[in-house]
Amino acid sequence: MADAGSRPRLEDVAARVGLSTASVSLVLRGAPGPSERTRQRVLKAAADLGYQADRNASLLASRRSRLLGVMVDVHSPFHADLVEHLHTAAEEVGYDLVLSTQTRSRDEHTAVETLLAFRSEALILLGPIAPADTLMALHRKAPVVVVGRRMTGTELDVVRTADDDGVGQIVDHLVGLGHRSIAYVDGGKGVIATDRRRGYRTAMRRHGLDEQIRVLHGDHTEAAGERAARQLLDGGQLPTAVAAFNDQSAIGVLAALTRAGVAVPGAVSVAGYDDDALSRLSCFSLTTVSQTAEAQARHAVTAAVERLDEGRTAAREVVLPPRLVVRGSTTVKSA
Repeated sequence: MADAGSRPRLEDVAARVGLSTASVSLVLRGAPGPSERTRQRVLKAAADLGYQADRNASLLASRRSRLLGVMVDVHSPFHADLVEHLHTAAEEVGYDLVLSTQTRSRDEHTAVETLLAFRSEALILLGPIAPADTLMALHRKAPVVVVGRRMTGTELDVVRTADDDGVGQIVDHLVGLGHRSIAYVDGGKGVIATDRRRGYRTAMRRHGLDEQIRVLHGDHTEAAGERAARQLLDGGQLPTAVAAFNDQSAIGVLAALTRAGVAVPGAVSVAGYDDDALSRLSCFSLTTVSQTAEAQARHAVTAAVERLDEGRTAAREVVLPPRLVVRGSTTVKSA
């Protein structure tokens, strides 16, 4: 509430109606998104308080691009899910997206420079691998929101799931089905892969399965899963279950085992991570872990808008709980 004699602020209107300043700003600017009922509530509160928008601020806002730049890995089905939800969340608060792809021949630096060239006001980076100091230098050009990757000791906003806990849920599920010999196909370098690998090792030790720990070299691709499966097949005694870094890798494992005549899940249970669109196909029916893409997207957009429209400067980390999704690729260990 504004003090007596002081000019009412946007925050005062927001407090009166119980909404965020970003939502109130949308109404006062006539931007699309809020419902008619919300608009009427905000306009009445503004009138009651005697709120008047700052003309200079409005002029500045009119010259803005209102674009959020998103860096996306073109090969990731999970990133595709995130982008769909990011579009929806951005449109609801009067912003639009600019997408720039990361490919095998186009690195993160190039993708980000493209976003800046298109006047993106803030950057939402999906699973970046650049060092923290590089991301901090970028943050000084435009607010950076990191999605999916744990960051420590920076001024960046982070939205992620607890990856170690997610893989731990998979191991718990498999152990609950009677599995003891559980192999893990790794995701390679990077913080995300490190966290998921740690989650596997920690959960195996928690169940007293230290001697059963087996980490196979891999990355985020289907081909890596196929290579890991061939290594298991060539090694003789197969594990009764395999957990993989992500769904793509798990599908590679599943496909290679099936081609070799190994029944999934009859002989070997297989689980992934991400709950992407491919994992839901009936031909795979993959047990996996959901990263709640919609919630991540909404938190990422909210973080960016708060930086741009509300002037928030303190870093924020949102850690969402992962959720096990049980489908047909895992079953009780055969006798």
